Amino acid sequence: MDFGKLKDISDVDFTLPPDNPLTAQTLAAVSPKVSQPDLYFGPPIWANKSWAGKIYPSNAKDKDFLHYYTRQFNTIELNVTHYQIPTEETIIRWKESAADGFKFCPKFPQVISHDRQLIGCEFLTEQFCTAVLGLEEHLGMTFLQLSPMFDPRRLKSLENYLKSLPPNFPVSVEFRHSDWFKDAKVWANTCAMLTEMKVGTVISDVSGRRDVLHATLTTPKLTLRFVGNELHPTDYTRINAWCERIKTWLDMGLESAYIFVHCGDNEFAPELTKYWINKINAKTGLNLQEPKIIPQVVQGSLF
Repeated sequence: MDFGKLKDISDVDFTLPPDNPLTAQTLAAVSPKVSQPDLYFGPPIWANKSWAGKIYPSNAKDKDFLHYYTRQFNTIELNVTHYQIPTEETIIRWKESAADGFKFCPKFPQVISHDRQLIGCEFLTEQFCTAVLGLEEHLGMTFLQLSPMFDPRRLKSLENYLKSLPPNFPVSVEFRHSDWFKDAKVWANTCAMLTEMKVGTVISDVSGRRDVLHATLTTPKLTLRFVGNELHPTDYTRINAWCERIKTWLDMGLESAYIFVHCGDNEFAPELTKYWINKINAKTGLNLQEPKIIPQVVQGSLF
């Protein structure tokens, strides 16, 4: 994930911002509170050859990576759907590869969100929604990543587009244009619309764009994109802070969380995801499965 990445993070203030007041209102409205929240963690890809021998069997074939991925993690940010709408055959193959309880979180196609800016894309939207609804029990949260050029002047287009989606379609919106966050009234009006429509927000924690770390929940479902810096010490302190915040939100009524763990070229994303799960288990008393990482032998280490 290149959005908001910095080469030099020495001057970045990684402190989590206080909650937007709407977050407390959103969670207070949850009734009854869930007794067992659903938490999902995973890196954003499964096709990484460097993971063979680390989280996949050393002799794993590329075509089997998804099978093994879904037995190490319980969700994935499905970026492939940003570039093409999956065929029915692809959906069937994904479902057959997935372990019980695994959730795919597809991204809306860029032809809809970026090229057409949500205008005149009814047929494409129907194709996309029909395809991903075919995932059935394996469909998690979809997310609509708006173009960096999509600013608050297009709010009505966003509202109209969201109204066109199937009833109860699970979707969260990722805002990237900085003007969404510069005026508190603009953000409040936007979030009021999302709350009324029961549409979530995507929160991004990335070094170079601290404004997208808005701490605003419009539904009791968190969608978080966490972008680490190759296991820099701040990756761990940021995760610690997030686990504190999520524990608070769970106590307040948070029902579910989808947390996608990016880490540079993602070679070390499994390690960072494991740390996330270990810390959230310790903080909450949950017993989420941690990925099993095979220790790597360093040449010369036996002598």
